[in-house]
Parts: sequence; C-alpha cells; structure tokens
Amino acid sequence: MQEFRPEGSYRCADRLSPEELRTAMATHEVLQSTALAFDTQRRLRFELGCGRGIMPFAECADGAEAGAVRDIAVLTRVGRPTCFVIKKIEPDALGGSLLTLSRAEAQRLCKANYLDSLVPGDIVDAVVTHIEPFGAFCDVGCGISALLPIDCLSVSRISSPADRVSPGQRIHCVIKSRDAQGRFVLSLRELLGTWAENAAAFHVGETVVGVVRSIEDYGTFIEIAPNLAGLAESCPDLAPGQAVSVYIKNILPDKMKIKLVIVNRTLNQSIRFDLHYYLTEGHMDRWVYSTPESRKLIETDFALALL
Repeated sequence: MQEFRPEGSYRCADRLSPEELRTAMATHEVLQSTALAFDTQRRLRFELGCGRGIMPFAECADGAEAGAVRDIAVLTRVGRPTCFVIKKIEPDALGGSLLTLSRAEAQRLCKANYLDSLVPGDIVDAVVTHIEPFGAFCDVGCGISALLPIDCLSVSRISSPADRVSPGQRIHCVIKSRDAQGRFVLSLRELLGTWAENAAAFHVGETVVGVVRSIEDYGTFIEIAPNLAGLAESCPDLAPGQAVSVYIKNILPDKMKIKLVIVNRTLNQSIRFDLHYYLTEGHMDRWVYSTPESRKLIETDFALALL
C-alpha cells in the first residue's frame, strides 16, 4: 500500500530501470526526481536514468488545469525534488524513452487515500516549506500545503515563526481544523508537552540558558523550553530574541509560574531550542496544558472541531 509523505521523501526515479519504471506506472507508485527546467512550453523537465521526463503545466499541481495555480508556484520547483506518478512511457526520437509525469495525479491520490481520512486531533508528519510573519506553511503530503499559525507553534510567546522552525525542517504536527475546501490548519504546541512535563526538567537553584520573549512593565518573560517561560525582573535594555542565562528562583505549579533571576545578559549568541516532542503519532481528543492546581485553564479540545 502506498504511503504518502511530504515531497522529497519518495523513491528517486533517476536510477530505476525501464522495468521498474513500468511497474511503478502500473501500480501508480509515487516517485520523485529533481526538476531541471521550466521551459518555454510551460513544462517541467527531468532527466531520468532511462530517458527524459516531462510534466506539462496542467500536471504540475492539482488545480493547474483549472487555472487555479500560478506559474510562479511551478517554476519554483526547478532545482527541487518533485514528486509524481508516471502517466505514459513512449519511445522518443533520440532512441530513449519519454515519460509523461503528473504531480497533480500524485496529489489527488494523496488526498483521496490519505488526507481526506484525517480528522482534527490526528498527528501527521510535515515539512516546513516557507515562513510568513503570521505562520509557517508546511507540506503534509506530495507538496500539498497546510498552515501552521504562529499562535499554534508554542504556548510561550514568539515574535516570528522563525523563532521555532525553519524552511526544510521536518516536524510533527497535529491537525487543528480543516475548512470546507479541505485545507488543513496545523498545530505544534500540543505535541511539545504540558506545563508540568516541561517544568519537570528544571529544578530550583539551577542556572540555565533562556531566550527573552517579551518585556513588560512588571517583568521580562524568558523562555527556557519551547513550551515553557518564566518571569524575571523588568529589564528595558533587553530585546526579544536575546539569549540570557537565568537562575531559577522558584517553581510554582499551582500558579504555573517560574520565577527567574537574570544572571548574564551578554551571551552574544542566538539560541533556538530544539523541539522536544512528548507525542509523535496517533490521535488526541483533548490536550490540557494547565496543571490540576491552577485556576487558569489552557487547553485544546479537538473534538469540538468535529462538530
């Protein structure tokens, strides 16, 4: 059974034999190769081991035939691994083979046999494709895009999605919702642990590295893990994104607070914490970040998105 994954994760067609390529065509296997050109006939061109591959514009993405895909979305595939199924193999004038390829068909198969079966709360693999101020766009299968909004990247506040992820990064996400057109909205924070799970990695009396996230009149919020921030004294001379070292003065589960003291504000380096997942597969109906003792409730109820 075909497993559908983000683009760049499929078997490379470049060195497959003619027999292997014909078998792949017969079974509708999704393959990939690097697009070498977008020519004047508006086709993506490929060089495969046994011949040339062409992908007419209408086959470059689902919706291209209906005019819903712009040229820029296709020509940016040049130099990048591009997935497809083989629609036709025929002899060419040079004595080799000419393969007609379809990324659009691969995307339709991915939707019908994988994405359309997913519901809010399902955990999926994704690859970050590009970043905007409001969020990160991710490939959830065969180049099909989904949005990961900035407020879904973590519980602790960040000023840019680049504070948490980068283009090309492989991540795990949970499906937050989907619209009438079937487009997904993703979330990451539910996989990065609750307050208690994150706080368990720290102890009073430790000095650790942190990243300044916001500066308020009453104090400075400093992230010490992707889903955990504490409060230190107000320091107007600091800036969001600045790395500091902090002393952990107190950990208060009932208030979900960590009291910090800034020790060194001149680390002179940028820091982005690695993502530490507490869950990487399966399904979740509800996620509660808050501690049982806390009066403040931070939760995600995925079941509500199904109503």
